[in-house]
Amino acid sequence: MPYKEIETVKLYYTMGEVAKMFDVNPSLIRFWEKEFDSIQPKKNKKGNRLFTAQDLDSFKQIYTLVKQKGFTLQGAKATLKKNSDEQIQHEKEVLLTKLEAVKLKLLELQKHC
Repeated sequence: MPYKEIETVKLYYTMGEVAKMFDVNPSLIRFWEKEFDSIQPKKNKKGNRLFTAQDLDSFKQIYTLVKQKGFTLQGAKATLKKNSDEQIQHEKEVLLTKLEAVKLKLLELQKHC
């Protein structure tokens, strides 16, 4: 049987890997980490930053807004906050719909008992 290499999914990415992914200097990654609350890397015992896939998504949004669309940092922060607020509102609406469905089921069960 031939050897098959198993694909692994990384949970954490180093500063160098993230900088290489976005083709920017590590200092810019550190700067964005300080400026944007959505980026919260873990730190190992040595103090090296370890970024998650969620952090990478945040970097991608920031990179798109700042580097590709030409937003200022304040403009990018405002846009991300607006998107975050809209997402939270949407999640609340979905949750409310699910809770109303559960309530209807419970009321229906109460009628039958």
